[in-house]
Amino acid sequence: MSTLQRYRKRPDQAVTAIRLTLDTPGLHYNKWGAEQHCKPGDWLVDNGGDVYSIDADSFKKTYQKIEPGRYLKTTPVWAEKAHTNGRIKTKEGESEYQAGDFIVFNHPDRTDGYPVAETLFLAMYEPDE
Repeated sequence: MSTLQRYRKRPDQAVTAIRLTLDTPGLHYNKWGAEQHCKPGDWLVDNGGDVYSIDADSFKKTYQKIEPGRYLKTTPVWAEKAHTNGRIKTKEGESEYQAGDFIVFNHPDRTDGYPVAETLFLAMYEPDE
């Protein structure tokens, strides 16, 4: 039996984002315990001071522009609490997580996933019933 539950981003949790449309091979950065890669066309996101990149296709399918430079994730996610420490492969690289963090997926088949610390997850998401 699956432990995934459906959640929705709280309406007050918009992010600031810009698309990397420069003539560049992208950029590499270290975050979440591993090297991440932002490809041309991906989005650079400031989520309350936490800065990271989001794959262009994922961003297009899950975020909606609410005003210039501000976007809200409008599609549901499926998430479950991690019972052990681990790593998950993401579209940007790999990310470490700790027991108690939430593993979040953009699709119910557990694809396009990423970890979020429990306190951040509970502040950003609410059950979508």
